[in-house]
Amino acid sequence: MTPTPTPPPARKGGLRAVLVANRGEIACRVIRSLRAAGIRSVAVYSDADADARHVREADVAVRLGPAPATASYLDIDAVLAACRASGAQAVHPGYGFLSENAAFARALEEAGLIFIGPPAAAIETMGDKIAAKAAVSARGVPTVPGVSRPGLTDSDLVEAADEVGYPVLVKPSAGGGGKGMRRVEHPEDLPAALASARREAAGAFGDDTLFLERFVDTPRHIEVQVLADAHGHVIHLGERECSLQRRHQKVIEEAPSPLLDDQTRARIGESACDAARSVGYVGAGTVEFIVSAAAPDEFFFMEMNTRLQVEHPVTEFVTGVDLVDWQVRIAAGEPLTLAQDDIHLVGHAIEARVYAEDPARGFLPTGGTVLDLVEPAGAGVRVDSGLRAGTVVGSEYDPMLAKVIAHGRDRAQALARLDRALAGTHVLGLRTNVGFARYLLARPEVVAGDVDTGLLDRTMDDYASTPPPPAALVAAAMSRTEDRWRTVPRASRSLWDLPNGWRVGGRAQVWTRWAEPGSAAVTVGLRGTPRDARITLTDATIGSLHESVESVEHEARLARDGAALQLSLDGVQQRWLVRHDDQTAWVAGDGHTWELRELPLIDARIHDAAPADAQLRSPMPGAVIAVRVADGDTVEAGQPVLVLEAMKMEHTLAAPIAGVVSLECAAGDQVGADRLLAVVDPHPDEAAEPEEPAEAAAETPADPTD
Repeated sequence: MTPTPTPPPARKGGLRAVLVANRGEIACRVIRSLRAAGIRSVAVYSDADADARHVREADVAVRLGPAPATASYLDIDAVLAACRASGAQAVHPGYGFLSENAAFARALEEAGLIFIGPPAAAIETMGDKIAAKAAVSARGVPTVPGVSRPGLTDSDLVEAADEVGYPVLVKPSAGGGGKGMRRVEHPEDLPAALASARREAAGAFGDDTLFLERFVDTPRHIEVQVLADAHGHVIHLGERECSLQRRHQKVIEEAPSPLLDDQTRARIGESACDAARSVGYVGAGTVEFIVSAAAPDEFFFMEMNTRLQVEHPVTEFVTGVDLVDWQVRIAAGEPLTLAQDDIHLVGHAIEARVYAEDPARGFLPTGGTVLDLVEPAGAGVRVDSGLRAGTVVGSEYDPMLAKVIAHGRDRAQALARLDRALAGTHVLGLRTNVGFARYLLARPEVVAGDVDTGLLDRTMDDYASTPPPPAALVAAAMSRTEDRWRTVPRASRSLWDLPNGWRVGGRAQVWTRWAEPGSAAVTVGLRGTPRDARITLTDATIGSLHESVESVEHEARLARDGAALQLSLDGVQQRWLVRHDDQTAWVAGDGHTWELRELPLIDARIHDAAPADAQLRSPMPGAVIAVRVADGDTVEAGQPVLVLEAMKMEHTLAAPIAGVVSLECAAGDQVGADRLLAVVDPHPDEAAEPEEPAEAAAETPADPTD
């Protein structure tokens, strides 16, 4: 069973108002604990978030500035002004933004405000990985072999790498989240990795200092949650396994780790407490360790996150401790009333992060407007979300949208509950990684708990999205047809407006084509009213002449069920949620969400000769930060062409085919979504000979019943 949190004793700090210096799901989560404690919550927002969920849920909201984070959420003066305007006595930073900014913590202290986080000195020490390793080593905490001292040049690092031993990890001294981190297998690859790592670290943290560590074979990422008060008490709340990462970004987290035995769990917990003591830590923090799967009784300190972690809900589930509540209480000066013996791990909890990204396109960030939203509920299920219908997801901020967490009596039940919860998670209006998360949970290595930090990168190419079933295409077509009929003013409707296929002199089909982008399309023919039709489904492949593979007639009936559609296809009842946006339909049901496009019929009959597969286009708004080739260079398929920065991440765009590249952009350009960046000509020297124009087949597809 899920632990029941013990109600905390009466609050002694006298806090009446706390400002949450963040946005999205973490702001909503902090506001929830503040409300439970009877504390007034103050939200802050940028112009992009003026109507966001966290703004609506707070008691008070104060504008910070324009959409760019540097002019809003990262503007210390603006946050201080918001505190003065709202009467807030303390600030909870969440994670990201200013949460690990020592200058921010000091500015609050100087303004007479409480920072709900550790002392500035602890942030500075643990924020510098070189200083952090020195501090914890002095307390006897084991660290990974490597070279880490201030001022290391590229030449120093190249020289030291041979002694450290390949493969090595290049790591930035400042920041975290995998930004600037590079794994290097061979000496000849190290100089380029150092240049790339310095650039990304400087852009993300304003500090390009690097150091090296030996790469631990089959590493597992295990972190320990600690709580420390200002009266010298330090405890840990068990560990979390965070090994399921893609390019050092966590995707699935769980507590406790399936790797550790009880003896190792106690040892690693005590080492985490020693790490916190080494810097006089106060508040909630997380000490991260690396553990080799081949030697699970050995662990090495990696870093300490001096803030709340994204994955903190799994610890809350298995311990019953509200970490945000204790952050506030400790910041208000209260002593811990929990002893180490009071902490018991009950059951198992697993969390999946929901990102605005497209796994089918190399996990590139996505964006759009949330047309509709379905979030799961039920026994042992929790959702931390910043979404609502109408939310606009852009490129200004991190692409994480929500977290879905499940708890069970054991790991198997937690896995099953999380999969069911994800099957009931639908974000209509933009592509997410929910389907990929379900794929991960079903992998035999994950089911067995046999994971490491490289598993996702080794196996993500095996992932293939589930294609939409015929019923999803029928639901999209029938709802679109019904919507068009309903837009005709009732007073002016005529028989000619009715999309039922009946016409003077005979019967005509109403045809529409629907497909997932880049996949086979299905032609849907409707005969009857939009709510009661005979459907003809004809498969065809995009980009070829229309060749019917299947042409089968079905009986379909459509009914409204609140916001959803109740579709009966050949007597089988199915419930679908459909939302249309221009020529796109978002269809949710059967545990999946699909983006479907309405295509002109001509697309099925005449192939567009334009080589779209030779174009590099921007997947979303961003900045071109590096161009790897010159205009007119010959490139191979898969060769890096340029680097785009979007949603605080670097994305390398490679040549889709071999040929000669023509650049349509330059380093420093700000580009919009779908902007043409480069074209690869596969045959630049061949003279283009005029072709005889093909005659387009213009006849309407035959009615199979005629």
